[in-house]
Amino acid sequence: MISGTTKAGMQYAVKRSSSPVSYCALSIKCGTRDEEGWHSGIAHFTEHTIFKGTAHKSASKINSYLDRLGGELNAFTTKEEIVFHATVLKEDLKKAASLLMELATCPTFPQNEVCTEKSVVIDEINSYKDSPSEDIYDKFEEMLFEGHPLGRPILGTAASVKKITPEELSRFRKEKFQSGKMAFTIVANVDERKLEALANSLSEQFFPEMVIASDSNVTEASITDFRRSLPPFDLSINKHNHQANCVIGNTGPSLYKTQERLATVLLCNILGGPASNSILNSVLREKNGWVYGVECTYTQYADTGIVTICIGCDKDNLDKCVEATMKEILKLQSSPLSERKLREAKKQLLGQLAISSDNGETQCLSMGKSLMSWRMVTPDDQVRKSIEGITAEEVQRMAIEIFDKEKLCKLIYL
Repeated sequence: MISGTTKAGMQYAVKRSSSPVSYCALSIKCGTRDEEGWHSGIAHFTEHTIFKGTAHKSASKINSYLDRLGGELNAFTTKEEIVFHATVLKEDLKKAASLLMELATCPTFPQNEVCTEKSVVIDEINSYKDSPSEDIYDKFEEMLFEGHPLGRPILGTAASVKKITPEELSRFRKEKFQSGKMAFTIVANVDERKLEALANSLSEQFFPEMVIASDSNVTEASITDFRRSLPPFDLSINKHNHQANCVIGNTGPSLYKTQERLATVLLCNILGGPASNSILNSVLREKNGWVYGVECTYTQYADTGIVTICIGCDKDNLDKCVEATMKEILKLQSSPLSERKLREAKKQLLGQLAISSDNGETQCLSMGKSLMSWRMVTPDDQVRKSIEGITAEEVQRMAIEIFDKEKLCKLIYL
């Protein structure tokens, strides 16, 4: 793998693969948390409407540009970034990469297309309300980060989206989409030096005179971690649903708290990871059949994180599920994992990460995230070494801190 920074300040990382399929992504350090002074949801709406036309291509041409080659073009918005990514055959990589840069640098936001897309996004907002498991998580995050930029909904609201104009979209893109806040990543079966030359060539083409200051000074020491000062909440809302949904959680370590972050990743995987042998899957689903879904997730941000346990079950089983969940958490808080259990948990996590990273698209997106966060892509062997170095006491300490009953929050939809 080769990484670096172009003259315009855009970071890049390229990696050779053995697949005939190529992946490229453009990550931009601009998300929902950067909407102060703008209409809520503008980051996500910008991502949507960028596909509606550029100075060189109409919406229909953009939509078919890679489709007719058998490729795919997509994008997503998070609290902290917007990402455009494409999947194509090796011979079409340059076309895909150039299209991503064109979309980010010269969109036109046509009035008629913007109006049409508002209906699409408002339908998306409304559809979340019909999905209790998704709606409750968004509501929980909003309440947990009340008063903080991370509390803003990614999609915005129907009312706020209706107010966004093409002129506002243009200003937002021009202000936020700076080369120094971009990372371009490629995974393809092409010589890495040629991929590096492509990244530099595209940067020179689309940012010919721009040298933008970057966030190179962002370090663990420069970040002030968010600390929730509001009292914990325990709220039940009657949604007249057929089943109950429950989210239990708290803030967690930020991206820059390396040891705590990795211990939390392992803790969440042990407690409610995707495997059927995770503690909550074993107890709530496999042993008792109380739930149709349970998971423990950990999302990391620059200045904090969020750890949640999400439960979906029949209303009659809710109290039993919550009680059993707290009982299992208490076990993790009361004593450290045995050497054997810790070793098995690490092996499982390393296996999951290796299988996930074997996918070229996952590699490409992960490289972009790493550049946005740390201005480097951490080698796999270093990640493995860090995970293998986690102690049972560190996992226990994170269980105590995150699931402290005095700080734990809970939201229930009935």
